[in-house]
Amino acid sequence: MAGHHPFSKLTDALPPARRARIEARKGELRESMLLHEVRQARAMTQEAVGASLNVKQPAVAKLERRTDMYVSNLRSYIEAVGGKLNIVAQFPQGNVVITNFSDAGGDHVEAEPAPDAGKALQ
Repeated sequence: MAGHHPFSKLTDALPPARRARIEARKGELRESMLLHEVRQARAMTQEAVGASLNVKQPAVAKLERRTDMYVSNLRSYIEAVGGKLNIVAQFPQGNVVITNFSDAGGDHVEAEPAPDAGKALQ
C-alpha cells in the first residue's frame, strides 16, 4: 500500500536533535495519562481489562471516567493492565512513597467498631 509507512521509519530520517525532542516529549506524555490512555497504551480493550477484573465492559468504562475511587479499585485496574501502583507524595524537599496502601487490595471491607468504642464517646 503506497503512502503507508511505520512511524519508526518516518522518524529514522529525522535529524538527531529532532528525534531527541520527540523522545523527550514521549517521556513527558508517559508521565501523565488518564486511565483509558494507560489501557490504550498497553493495547488492551475494556473487555480484556474487565475479564481480568471479573466485571463487564460497562463497569470498566465507568471506572475509567471516575475522578474519585478506592485505592484498592485503582490498584486492581493498574494491575489488570500490567502495572504496579505506587502512591508518592511530592514535597519541595523530595518525594515520599506512602506505604499505608501497600497491603490494600481485594474487596473493600468496612472496619467494625471495637465493642467499647461507643462508651468512650458518651
